[in-house]
Amino acid sequence: AHAGFVGKGILTAAVCGEVFASPSVEAVLAGILAVTGEAGCLLIVKNYTGDRLNFGLAAERARALGRKVEMVIVDDDIALPDLPQPRGVAGTLFVHKIAGAMAEDGADLDAVAAAAQAVIGKVASIGMSLDTCTIPGSSRENRIAAGKAELGLGIHGEPGVEQVDFSTAMSAMQTVTEKLRSHSSENSIAIVNNLGSTTALEMSVLTHALTATGMVKQIIGPAPMMTSLDMHGFSVSIMDATPAEYAALSAPVSMPAWPGMAKVVEPQIVALPDGLAPIEPIPSNNTKTRGIIEKVADLLVSAEGKLNKLDAKSGDGDTGSTLATAARALKSSLDRMPLADLTQLFPALGNELSQTMGGSSGVILAIYFNAAGDACANGASVHKALVDGLSRVSQVGGANVGDRTMIDALSPALEALPNGIAAAAVAARAGADRTASIHKAKAGRAAYVPEENLEGHNDPGAEAVALLFEILAKELED
Repeated sequence: AHAGFVGKGILTAAVCGEVFASPSVEAVLAGILAVTGEAGCLLIVKNYTGDRLNFGLAAERARALGRKVEMVIVDDDIALPDLPQPRGVAGTLFVHKIAGAMAEDGADLDAVAAAAQAVIGKVASIGMSLDTCTIPGSSRENRIAAGKAELGLGIHGEPGVEQVDFSTAMSAMQTVTEKLRSHSSENSIAIVNNLGSTTALEMSVLTHALTATGMVKQIIGPAPMMTSLDMHGFSVSIMDATPAEYAALSAPVSMPAWPGMAKVVEPQIVALPDGLAPIEPIPSNNTKTRGIIEKVADLLVSAEGKLNKLDAKSGDGDTGSTLATAARALKSSLDRMPLADLTQLFPALGNELSQTMGGSSGVILAIYFNAAGDACANGASVHKALVDGLSRVSQVGGANVGDRTMIDALSPALEALPNGIAAAAVAARAGADRTASIHKAKAGRAAYVPEENLEGHNDPGAEAVALLFEILAKELED
């Protein structure tokens, strides 16, 4: 951990021992002698017995050799409030940065040591993890059950104070902040520390949960600053900073292990530039059109699981969820749709789906409906407008019949549409089923999937089109 903070403005040296063990007295003394000049040396030691003893004896030997040496002990862990000797954990980084900045500015040893001691007196830290760490050469200790998290564990893999129920990152942060609340003030600064293998996404959610409490005004991180090897957890350290301490923490340094400090602010919301804000159509009602759209939307919602399962064979398993999300949004927007005017309805559908349907599907359908709307506005029949929309999709997207996409069902359906919606539904179903025998996709995400994964499974997009035409045929026949 500490080697990452060696450089101009923070530490001059870091002395490393074996994994989770203090360095020897000789190693510490060698470090002191290597870097200590006339100004002297401040040792920043975390509160563990081995560290205190080894660094303490090394300091005595260095003084006997004529070096000016002071030592401070960091004891920021609040996991065990009644413990006479609290552990030193990630709050040590506050001491590093503030003492380092003062030394860089030319403060003498006594002033730097006094400032470090003042920081130690008001730093509080606590951590939480979903599992233990893996010590090289040893098997992982599986002491934390599924659905549980350990609260107040140390950075050396020591067990925590208690195991608590775990549900979400938000609730985990709430548990931690409740422990820290009595140590916070209106000027608190937080270090949000990744204990090793927590993902960037999880750390972002945790940090968002911390900012939502209103406890802190500035945040350092989230970043892996003092890890416990590969522990899947996090810690939060807070301190109430004076203006001088704030300036020291803000001073820029070059080492990448220090992530810098950022102010907690509300995100700035900027209006869309002219031309990007969608033109809202004039709402109009058509009971039949509304009913058909609602039926199609309900169908897509009910087919979510089936389509996701199909997509898992050829993609990332989210086709059903993508369509269902857009279908729900579409149903809720019908009151502001121009349902009585197809020349307006087609582009309105395209704009709506481009905003509510994720991935490439939303873009494809936006192109489709906007092109159909253009054709309709130029006097084309509904059938001709839909065919024009398909042509535009093929042109822009590059997919054709036989490439194992939704076009394999949509194209034959539109060809059969002059013979009636029932014929179109039969053609769409046949086209979708044929995709099960297309073992090599030429477009879409399935193009990157091994052929054996595709064999015997309909393309999920084509299946969705077939289901849509089947419900249309049933509704319009009735």
